[in-house]
Formats: sequence, C-alpha cells, structure tokens
Amino acid sequence: MDAIISARGIQKSFGNHKALRNIDLELFKGESVAIFGPNGAGKTTLLKVLSTIITPTKGDVTVNGTDVKKNPSSVREMVGVISHETYLYDELTARENLKFFGNMYGLEKSRLEERINELLEQVGLNQRADDRVGSFSRGMKQRLSIARALVHRPVILFMDEPYTGLDHQSAEAFENVLKILDRDNVTKIMVSHNIERAMHLCDRLLVMDRGEIVYDRMKEEIESLEDFKVNYSSLVCMDTDAEGVSNLP
Repeated sequence: MDAIISARGIQKSFGNHKALRNIDLELFKGESVAIFGPNGAGKTTLLKVLSTIITPTKGDVTVNGTDVKKNPSSVREMVGVISHETYLYDELTARENLKFFGNMYGLEKSRLEERINELLEQVGLNQRADDRVGSFSRGMKQRLSIARALVHRPVILFMDEPYTGLDHQSAEAFENVLKILDRDNVTKIMVSHNIERAMHLCDRLLVMDRGEIVYDRMKEEIESLEDFKVNYSSLVCMDTDAEGVSNLP
C-alpha cells in the first residue's frame, strides 16, 4: 500500500536547536494517528513540516505523491489544519469566514453555499451562522475553526491539540465530525496530551522525544492504557516542563 504521507530524513533546526532529527515516517490513507511527547519533543514542528507551514532544513516529504518543497500550494489544497490558533476573522460572521476560506480554495459558489450550511450544522453553529465571530465563546470559535479546516474537503487533517478550549458540547461536536470523516477515508494526524481521548479516536500511536520518533505502534498491538503509560514513561526524558500526556501515574 502506498503511503499518503512519506517523510525521509527530516531535520529541522532553529539556530543551534535541532527540533527534528532524521525523521522517517510513512502514513497511510484513512489512518488516524496520535502523536504524544513532552514539550519541546518536536510534535508541532513535525506537523508544520508535513502541512507545509514550515520548510525542513533537510530531508524530503511527499503528500499524496506531491513534493512539499516543489509544490507546496498543491499540498495545501489537500490538507486541513486545526490548532489552538483559530485563524478566524472576528469582524466577519461565521458564514462569511467560511465563505472567505472557501473562495481561497476556489470552490464553486453553488457548492460552497451548500458546503457551508452542511458544516455549520455538523459543528452545531447553524443558529449562529450570521453572528459576528467576535461575539463567540472560545469553544464556539474552535468549532468554527474545525469547519474552516474542512471547507475544501481535505484528504488529510492535521490537528494540534484540537481539544484546547473545547467545552463538553464542543468536544462532542468535534468527535462527531471526525466520525463523519472516517466514512470519507480522511487521514487524520493529531498531536495531543489527552491519552484516553486520543486512544479512543486513533488507531496508531507515536511518541516523540528530543526530535525523534521513539515509539510507533498500532493500537491493536497495545495491551492496555496502563501498558502504554508504562512504555511512555520509560521512553521519554521526564525532566521537561510537562509530561506530554495527561493522567500518567
């Protein structure tokens, strides 16, 4: 089976700091992957490289057969990104925000209107479609940012701590959207510190430490949540400012 994302020898340095060290990684169509690790392990940097937000210092990445260095604009048409930064415009309404991003991707007007209505319903904001985003709560903005990331029907979804700022209702809406994406065989890559939620949603777990992937297992190969916690604790350097996953013993 061909990889939808293939990374070879990826390095990323910021001055003298090596954020990524010779990362080799293949991800396959329809996979749901969770990435854990301490602060500074390189998780967000890896997501940014794979999604073309930043360029690697060394190494090669292809996304669905497209080289991210040679043709980043084509790659961006295939991916969606959700992070704690919503990338929304407070002065625009929810509908206007989605229309703006849909136009950026060149979606046809008739199909875009239908897509916007569909997404607003999925994230539970159809009743607030014409309200300014500046009046929204943090959870509502995060739900709208999920719709923004999906407006162009990406085949790959990158998520960096997607639960940040989500209340229970918003988290439930988010997970319902992910279930819909499963039917479309969308590949999903999530950086998270919430081990229980991630294990529930994902079928492959990675652990990063000091710029390297130190653990890569399918969920079906892991005996239990406790087994994963033990492995995690034995693999990562715990002298950082955060453990990287919640509910560790």
